[in-house]
Amino acid sequence: MLHLTLRQLKVFDAVSRHLSHSRAAEVLHLTQPAVSMQIKQLEQSVGLPLFEQLGKKLYLTEAGEEMQRYARSILQQLTEAESVFAEMQGLQRGRLAISVASTASYFMPQLLARFTQKFPGAAISLNVTNRETLLQQLALNEMDLAIMGRPPQGLGLEAASFMDNPLVIIAPPDHALARQAAIPLSRLQQETFLVRERGSGTRIAMERFFSEQGITLTTGTEMSTNEAIKQAVQAGMGLGILSLHTVALELETRRLVVLDVESLPILRHWYVVHREGKRLSLVAQAFKDYLLAEAAQLVQ
Repeated sequence: MLHLTLRQLKVFDAVSRHLSHSRAAEVLHLTQPAVSMQIKQLEQSVGLPLFEQLGKKLYLTEAGEEMQRYARSILQQLTEAESVFAEMQGLQRGRLAISVASTASYFMPQLLARFTQKFPGAAISLNVTNRETLLQQLALNEMDLAIMGRPPQGLGLEAASFMDNPLVIIAPPDHALARQAAIPLSRLQQETFLVRERGSGTRIAMERFFSEQGITLTTGTEMSTNEAIKQAVQAGMGLGILSLHTVALELETRRLVVLDVESLPILRHWYVVHREGKRLSLVAQAFKDYLLAEAAQLVQ
């Protein structure tokens, strides 16, 4: 029989995620010797090494990979148990962990502000990241809900659309196309576009749309944030394609304009996503219901 403690599992989980004793110690607010001792005791209990050091890098052994799966499952069940007990105390005491695609961060605070007025005691954790990391977090069941563009099929996910997400072409106000109407798609082939990094939802939607239209765009610098693209477009480095939600302030202050292009905007949707079969806590279910019922009306 294994003799291990929850403390050992939590320390092991941190080390396995970061593959670093020092980083795990920092995250857990422990000393590095304390982390090393917990790992050593766990390895003694298992009877097998869980990590191996090659040069300066730490790797999981085969036994370590097995332990990682069990540790995450056990810790996740404990988190769910904590949520169940919180539910027994009512929605006001619930916890909610949300991860959102970076573009959604422009409207999510507005939605959370209204939700927390209804449930002021709910403890909410908001993580902003990219699409690739969101999918990894969903695969590992690391959050209650994710907010993203349409997730890929076949990953065991449940997704519900709650709001439109139009993608538009932005330009500086003095651009030659800024005052033209019904710009043909073919005219865009004469322009340079600043684009998000590969793998981003915006980039995927943009490339799919123009490929279907038989249009080849000239792409310039790749940028990892919407803010960088907006700044570069304002500086005259090229045109950009972004969610309309990300440029509300710039449009209002006339620092940017949306071009009137035929067949645009590219209409996408925002989805609230979680693992199929996941037992949502009362507060997570309440937030999902709130998004489906009210988000489209609240976000202008």
